[in-house]
Amino acid sequence: MKVIRGIPPSLPRTPCALTIGNFDGVHLGHQALLKLLKQRAQEMDLQSCLLTFEPHPKEFFDPHHAPARILSLRDKLSALQDMGIDLVVVEHFNANFAKKSPTQFVEDIIVNGLHTKHIVIGDDFHYGAKRAGNLATLKQSGITHQFSVESLHTIQDTQSRRISSTSIRDALHMADFPLVRHLLGRPYMISGHVIHGKKLGRTLGFPTLNLALSSIYHVRQPVMTGIFVVQVHGLAPKPLQAVASLGYRPTVENDGRVLLETHIFDFNKQVYGKVIQVEFLKKIRDEAKYSDLAELQAVINADAQTARDFFKNIHV
Repeated sequence: MKVIRGIPPSLPRTPCALTIGNFDGVHLGHQALLKLLKQRAQEMDLQSCLLTFEPHPKEFFDPHHAPARILSLRDKLSALQDMGIDLVVVEHFNANFAKKSPTQFVEDIIVNGLHTKHIVIGDDFHYGAKRAGNLATLKQSGITHQFSVESLHTIQDTQSRRISSTSIRDALHMADFPLVRHLLGRPYMISGHVIHGKKLGRTLGFPTLNLALSSIYHVRQPVMTGIFVVQVHGLAPKPLQAVASLGYRPTVENDGRVLLETHIFDFNKQVYGKVIQVEFLKKIRDEAKYSDLAELQAVINADAQTARDFFKNIHV
């Protein structure tokens, strides 16, 4: 899969079958659309292309009230690569881009920029300044510019639940990880480079691998917070059992930075700079602020034992 930032003027004129959207989660509904896109690309001898935006338009217009991201850009691109998309264009969403009228969007991006011959989109798709363009106007533009358009209805699961990014955020907020896995079609994970921390966990007897979510997601609002049973991928042939804290660390900091701290059981290797994937299995409790480090250490001991018991029970 090729990934490019923005649409350069020198982009080779390889015609494509295109889809457009944020694709946060790359959930089963997205996957159904992407499978259709790949099918149409193969039938029409086109490359499959996906146009997405960074930041999310809602983050640009109202960063304090934008929905929390399910996936970082890294994890979204990884999921798209697993789907076998040929080309992903990550377009920088800024004031100039937001001002494009539906006509300009079609001419600059779809026709002249990406040389599109076929478009596959969701039936609620909107585009252009103030979301003025819709499925009907896009089809009309297709007649003018000689590209075809088809839409895919919202996908539901076997229990008639709408599969959407919103439903996944709700499930994550409730820590219903079996439901999240069902809607995503895969386990929920967060990945990133292990960074140096303040080494407080080591002082308390629980050294951690730290991922700075504020820099990974470029927003300050995590999709969930708390203490979790997790397992870590990327450091050994099999997932490593662990316990993790995701949030603001209210006992030791007050800077608003979001951190994922993961303590792997019986693990003592230096892995700074490595990319790991943290898979969430069960929520233990919410974050809380404690009066001193001794109280915090006692609670961490209890959390670790809860996680160890979880892993023992699932292997009985």
